[in-house]
Amino acid sequence: MRDPQALRNRWGQPYLWALPPIATLSLLFLYPLALVIQQSLHPDTGGTSLQPYADVFASSSFREALWTTVWLAVAATVGCLVLGFVLALVIAFVPFPGGKAVAKFIDVFLSFPSFLITLALLFIYGTVGMANGLWTDATGAADGPFQFLATPWGVLLAEITYFTPFVMRPLLGAFSQMDTAQVEVASSLGARPARIVGRVILPEVGPALAAGGSLVLVLCLNEFGIVLFTGAKGVTTLPMLVYSKAMLESDYPGACVVAVVNVLISVGLYGIYRVVSRRAGA
Repeated sequence: MRDPQALRNRWGQPYLWALPPIATLSLLFLYPLALVIQQSLHPDTGGTSLQPYADVFASSSFREALWTTVWLAVAATVGCLVLGFVLALVIAFVPFPGGKAVAKFIDVFLSFPSFLITLALLFIYGTVGMANGLWTDATGAADGPFQFLATPWGVLLAEITYFTPFVMRPLLGAFSQMDTAQVEVASSLGARPARIVGRVILPEVGPALAAGGSLVLVLCLNEFGIVLFTGAKGVTTLPMLVYSKAMLESDYPGACVVAVVNVLISVGLYGIYRVVSRRAGA
């Protein structure tokens, strides 16, 4: 065994090696965050006060953006959990040609930017997309029937489409480590598939499902690209409100207030996600 003192003499004090990453983190993240917090406490009239917070919290636009952000994130998370669980269940337990390739494609899909999925949906279901084009060509109508992408339902569809693999990935990992003997025993005793899923499979992968859902909830709360690229009118989330106040209204204190609120919500949910992930072993 090597002498710890000799290692210390060779590599120097451990805290010295921690200084570069701490300095980088402070410069690239903590310092800008401190500036945002500082700006949120400095109204345009000068001085330091909580007036920007009072003004933002009292505005109907903030309350509407908060509600829109929450219900879209929760609805998208529920949709991703249901769809992701069903798809992962099929990939893991229903043999079909190309099943392994599909499972590997999910890993690649996680690297795609969110706006790419939104653009794909626009090409298919947009006002001048393929689906509407086929409809107008077949019927001679001036407009097609698919006009939902510019509504909250279009944003919801895009988020579920993009974030479902984030639920499937931990589920597939949990399914691969699951003891299939319990499933075989339950099946041999005459249990129906729905009962096997509810009584045997779901309790085993519940922590992984919760971890994936927590991650999706955090990501949906902070999603900006999908809402922007769908061009949904009247759909203003907290990230969109930050953009609107900073870039369109030049209300920088108000934008910083909304950003601080968004960060606090995200950090709180991320803490929950880490706890759930630890318990799930993810």
